Amino acid sequence: MSKMKKIKEPTQKIKVAKVESALYRGAEKYFQQNKYTFVPSIPHIVDITGACEDVDNLYSIDYHGQEAFLVQTGQTALEILLTNGIKRACCMIHSFRKEQEADNRHLTEFPLVELEFTYNPKQDGFELLLDEVEKTIKSMITEVLETEQETLKELKVDTEKLKQILAEKFQRITYDEAVKIAGKEWGEDLNATDEQIIVHKNGNRPVFVMRYPEEIKFFNMQRNRKKPRIVNSSDLLLPHSGEAVGAAVRECNYRLLLEKLKKSQMFKILSKKGKTVEDFTFYLDAVKKNPVPHAGCGIGLARVTQFILGTTDIKQAITYPMNKETFAK
Repeated sequence: MSKMKKIKEPTQKIKVAKVESALYRGAEKYFQQNKYTFVPSIPHIVDITGACEDVDNLYSIDYHGQEAFLVQTGQTALEILLTNGIKRACCMIHSFRKEQEADNRHLTEFPLVELEFTYNPKQDGFELLLDEVEKTIKSMITEVLETEQETLKELKVDTEKLKQILAEKFQRITYDEAVKIAGKEWGEDLNATDEQIIVHKNGNRPVFVMRYPEEIKFFNMQRNRKKPRIVNSSDLLLPHSGEAVGAAVRECNYRLLLEKLKKSQMFKILSKKGKTVEDFTFYLDAVKKNPVPHAGCGIGLARVTQFILGTTDIKQAITYPMNKETFAK
């Protein structure tokens, strides 16, 4: 275990650990009930395909003379399993980001629950995805309400509000609607303040923001065939924490996928670091070999815990918060 500063308020930490544990059990129960294959062995030392979620904040390491990175996402690893015949796959990793800000929103390491699933091309994969995200989050909330009643009471959590949220369908708005609410220009990304304005406008309840501009999202998000400037993606915004889930239908058209990779802002940054299309060959070839329609998401466990606890400080929503200030010198 890394050297860390002495834990303050150990009783509080125990309570947070119980909430985290219950939330993860809730996700796990949903995955088991819906026949997901849990993959416990997603590597934490990866090539660029496992560390391209946030390329400005990579942890680069020397792995036996080769450049490698600490993992940021298990998404592409799960996707490759889908192209080899698994219908549904999930994992939980620790995602590493070289964040310079030691603030209330960012961590350098955090637990990330991820899922990917295939679907029939005659189905609406985007609608299936939003439903899957909502059901997973509600399973997490249900588990913590049912098994940690005393802990929630001690933490002064408004359980009646959580029960009300469980009984309602999550609100869904488009990115176009979201930028109008936040007073932003089309094409701009939403920041933490924007997210809370949107959540407040929607009654301080969970809200999906759907169909973002292609240029501000990850390269393998599916281009909308009717409106090619946008992608079939969604972020789930929660009260207190903001974006807690990033979700998208994946692009399974090899030609479009390759085109989108080459034109992406991410690839431009990586090119300056010496990376080429060949660094993505393993992933691209898998999609080319078996272009199965699929979709998936990543759920930030600490962001969901923030929402449950009603805190705007992510460090209060994780048992062992990691940033450059919490690591002992």
